[in-house]
Amino acid sequence: MGAGPAGMSAATELARNGIYSTVIDEAPKAGGVIYRGPWRKTPDMPHLDEKLKASMDKLQQEYQRYSSFINLQTQTRVLGPLGNNNLLITHDQQLTNIEYDQLILATGCQERSIPFKGWQLPGVMLLGAIQLQLKSGLVRPGNKVVIVGSGPLLVLVACQLHKAGCQVEAIYEATKFSAIAKETLAMLNRPQQVLDGLSMMWYLKQQKIPLHYGWGVVKAEGVNQLNEVMVAPYDESWLPDKSKAVTHTVDTLGVGYGFAARSQLAQLLELDVEYDHMSGTIPKVDKWQRSSMSGVLCAGDSVKVAGADAAITEGMIAAKAVACELGEVDHATAEQCIIALHRTLSRLYRFRKAFDNTSHRQLGLVSLPDDETVICRCEQVKKKTIDEAISQGCRDIVTLKMRTRVTMGDCQGKTCAHYCYDRMKKEGFSKEVGLIRPRFPLDPIPFSALMENEA
Repeated sequence: MGAGPAGMSAATELARNGIYSTVIDEAPKAGGVIYRGPWRKTPDMPHLDEKLKASMDKLQQEYQRYSSFINLQTQTRVLGPLGNNNLLITHDQQLTNIEYDQLILATGCQERSIPFKGWQLPGVMLLGAIQLQLKSGLVRPGNKVVIVGSGPLLVLVACQLHKAGCQVEAIYEATKFSAIAKETLAMLNRPQQVLDGLSMMWYLKQQKIPLHYGWGVVKAEGVNQLNEVMVAPYDESWLPDKSKAVTHTVDTLGVGYGFAARSQLAQLLELDVEYDHMSGTIPKVDKWQRSSMSGVLCAGDSVKVAGADAAITEGMIAAKAVACELGEVDHATAEQCIIALHRTLSRLYRFRKAFDNTSHRQLGLVSLPDDETVICRCEQVKKKTIDEAISQGCRDIVTLKMRTRVTMGDCQGKTCAHYCYDRMKKEGFSKEVGLIRPRFPLDPIPFSALMENEA
């Protein structure tokens, strides 16, 4: 499940061991958001660096090399489990099911939404959406841009936007520079990545694009379209000091406060899961990427948000485990290989931990929305409704859901759940908060698909 770095890595590793696989992805092309590339052919992509383009080409070449072993089914959605070793899927508005002997979940991650006043205005976008427009749609998302959030993606997207012709007014990184400097040693686990980051920051300096540390978004304003963005310095808990706020007149605001695992299918399969402050709800796996359910393995950002290289390595480990289970590789050989891969993975995890430490989301962010700000877009639940429910005694996420209808819409909490978890934590209910359980089907089923099946 998933044709991103982890899924394609697993499929190619299975092919190397002579194992046929089916890879399912909802996008029209393999690679995930990071390596998928443009939807249409283009002779030139000057806004993307050469390394990224080389990685995109490598993934496609690997797939072509082993395509006789890989049945890639794009634009296909999995709606959930259907009995034992069976999944219900939809493609081209038709329902069908697919059986499996071994299942690798590589469903990736989704962006973490941070509500604030004006966050629903056209022109306010998450950084992943901006990247999707730039890399796949070949569309410039706006003209005049401010970027806010935390993490290395801010600088990368700023460079890509500027090279695409946008005027990047400024970048506001919520973490203070002193906190980032403390993680220098850990970041040296990947010296080339550090050099690449410094190179991008030098590019921004040359283009006179300011990068402010310890600042973040306060609110966005406009009539039918983003017009102004207010930012302010954050304190240690990321609470903005509005007395020092400044305002930018822009048409685009890029927001990036991290990612959360897409683990809804893992939960529907009733795998053992846990909640992680940075990665969200994640399935528990062992050293071989095996979940609590026999025959189901998990890899990539759906297990731990740690970047593409870690996802590729985890995909290889999962594939080795499957090859061993199917008798294509003996246990000793597979174990030796997995131990070697874990040495690489440990280095990648240490590097990622440095960014997790610096970008550790602080609870001052839950102060950003005002009473009238919509938190749950599907059910139009406002912040004041959540306040009222908590004041009436809601202490866990399920009770909050039943009392207010948050997370009950079509997206099943992909957008609003992050705020609700953080809000409960801020109120001091971390121990009793519980988890939101997704429901079947994961995506709405079109009536046309039901009519087709009836016929």
